[in-house]
Amino acid sequence: MNNSPEIQPKGPETGVESYDASREQLEKLRENAERGIESPRDADHTAEKARTEALESAVSVEAGSSERKKSGSPSPAARRGPISRKQKEASFKRRIKDVQAELTPSSRAFSKLIHNKAIEKTSDAVGGTIARPNAILAGAFMAFVLTLAVYVVAKNVGYRLSGFETIAAFAVGWTFGVIFDYLRVLITGKK
Repeated sequence: MNNSPEIQPKGPETGVESYDASREQLEKLRENAERGIESPRDADHTAEKARTEALESAVSVEAGSSERKKSGSPSPAARRGPISRKQKEASFKRRIKDVQAELTPSSRAFSKLIHNKAIEKTSDAVGGTIARPNAILAGAFMAFVLTLAVYVVAKNVGYRLSGFETIAAFAVGWTFGVIFDYLRVLITGKK
């Protein structure tokens, strides 16, 4: 005999089994109704109720925005499209003024100095080219290692150091750091 749930055998016991199955199904539906679980008919009613609530909510929001337009106060969410450069600069200036108002007078003066347009542009250009973090780190590390090695050799051999050794070692390390950054950007494609 085939036990597949898709094919039911025809016979006298099928009626009894289907009667028992339908009775169990009816009891499950009653239990679900007692627990508050919705039937498919209730789900349609709930969906319709949700639609009407959403529509009422949308109407109230629309009414609020029309009142706001009448009063003349623009909504911050009403702006569409990308932020323009003028908007960015105006927002930056407002934020800087708010922060500077909370600083001590000396900190405020320093903040005004370093947030000067010319100084900011120069700082960004230098930070993006000459003063790369990896280049500075590599230069400092090489300056320490090479100067220490030169000093140990000079001490044992009897040579005097001129003072240029540290500067030269830093320049060598900085060059290696810039090359490393360049190769990393070439390989990974990330800045």
